[in-house]
Amino acid sequence: MEDRGGGGGGSFVAVRRISHGLDRNNTCNTTSAEVVAGSAAWIGRGFSCVCVQGREGDSRPSFDLTPAQKICLQRLQQRLDIAYDSSIPEHQEALRALWKAAFPEEELCDLISEQWKEMGWQGKDPSTDFRGGGFISLENLLYFAKYFPKSFQDLLRKQEGERAMWEYPFAVAGVNITFMLIQMLDLEALKPRSFVGSTFLKFLSENESAFDLLYCITFKLMDHQWLIMHASYMDFNAVMKSTRRQLETELLQEDITRLEELPSYTLLGR
Repeated sequence: MEDRGGGGGGSFVAVRRISHGLDRNNTCNTTSAEVVAGSAAWIGRGFSCVCVQGREGDSRPSFDLTPAQKICLQRLQQRLDIAYDSSIPEHQEALRALWKAAFPEEELCDLISEQWKEMGWQGKDPSTDFRGGGFISLENLLYFAKYFPKSFQDLLRKQEGERAMWEYPFAVAGVNITFMLIQMLDLEALKPRSFVGSTFLKFLSENESAFDLLYCITFKLMDHQWLIMHASYMDFNAVMKSTRRQLETELLQEDITRLEELPSYTLLGR
């Protein structure tokens, strides 16, 4: 499987909070006055700094899979193996669909455009940001927009809570969340090596969209943690670590039999 690790920092965009929503015109000459460039290690090539690393000496148990769980894991791993390819028409259409879901009132000029910065991509070509999550990270965003449009728009436009002056970039945060979940659940292994990974596969065998649904829950939980911690963009790494700890705690509750029973699921709005 493709190595989603890697080192080095990279560029990121910090999105300034817009108090009264996004004021848009149906024009290709959009401005990026609310987007500034910067540099930090927590986001960029590899997305290597956003996930909690295992403590030294942690045991790595192995769990046997049922035939159904093995099949579901293999299907999910096939999705993980697909890199975003801007030459594939289906991938192009998925990217256009994401723009339409995010900004239905604004026409997208081109798949490479300064407009993408409005969604929180690092530059004018979103394909360069999919390296950490692959095509599945785009599928995750589309699933979020389709099944939980209210929460999707709330997070995109930062409409809930007392926000920081400089907010996390929505789209790149989404790719980080995909990557974090792949690591947390150890999805590239032949079989899970943690209790949380084993627990997730039980949900996956009951619902093949479990990864996409968990993504939506995690994104909303991350934003909830962001508000609780009164975070600004340089706190993103700490927020992601807190989000992962909370998510692992919820997944391991004994009385949880489906993802919809997770406490954080109640944060989502359709």
